Amino acid sequence: MLDQEAQRKHLIELVTTRMPYGKYKGWNLCDLPEPYLSWYNAKGFPTGKMGTLLASIYEIKLNGLEYLLKPIKEAANRR
Repeated sequence: MLDQEAQRKHLIELVTTRMPYGKYKGWNLCDLPEPYLSWYNAKGFPTGKMGTLLASIYEIKLNGLEYLLKPIKEAANRR
């Protein structure tokens, strides 16, 4: 189980990391459409950190928890 600081950093990564390849290259992971993430879920997420981040954003969107990212996204946009 991640501690609170690790969870906070993980959520920040979901907002600030950009998709490095594919149809949505350059998009922030938190902005990827749910059908694309569902396709990845069915196909299998890549290994490594990117796969973990994609799986996390998929679960967040699947469970309607995007509101958790909103304040982080707003703070990132103010910078």
